[in-house]
Amino acid sequence: MSQTTPGVVVRPSLWIRWLVFGSAAALGTSIDLITKQWVFASRGLPGQLPPWWLIEPYVGIETAVNPGALFGLGAGWGSLFAALSVLAAVAIIVWLHKFRAIDSWWLVIALACVMGGIFGNLYDRLGLWNPPPEMPLWSSGVRDWILIQYNSNYVWPNFNIADSLLVCGAIMLAAHSFWMPPQPNDRASEKAP
Repeated sequence: MSQTTPGVVVRPSLWIRWLVFGSAAALGTSIDLITKQWVFASRGLPGQLPPWWLIEPYVGIETAVNPGALFGLGAGWGSLFAALSVLAAVAIIVWLHKFRAIDSWWLVIALACVMGGIFGNLYDRLGLWNPPPEMPLWSSGVRDWILIQYNSNYVWPNFNIADSLLVCGAIMLAAHSFWMPPQPNDRASEKAP
């Protein structure tokens, strides 16, 4: 028989939310890494093969390595971006636990998307994909492979599943902050008589 402290609300479904968060983040990271491995194994390093078009000339597959961050900015600062990724991952755990984001299913999924994107790109930034030694700038570069363009005049920089997860998570967080009402403070209600 379990005992409960008077005035403390026990939420048995809390572990389910943590399990969903961890599983969704791991799934996102896995899909990102598997697709990068598959595309680079089948299409080679950047420049070896021309793009393979799904919908010519709009959507295709083309390998690229981004040695920077967003849109290639900050090339050569891979170690800094890796450190910022680790800090962001820690901040997400703190947000979920200390600031109770875990109480919102919307935030659980949004932050799982962001975490999956962080770990997918962090793997590459740490050089764990074994970049060729003759390309030292790629040692902290992120592998990209999704190509979107409108003719040849409007080409969006190549991206990957991790980038997509980061963008989806950011959009969900923005939607939450703009359109969802704040949740009542559970801790304040727990202390109330």
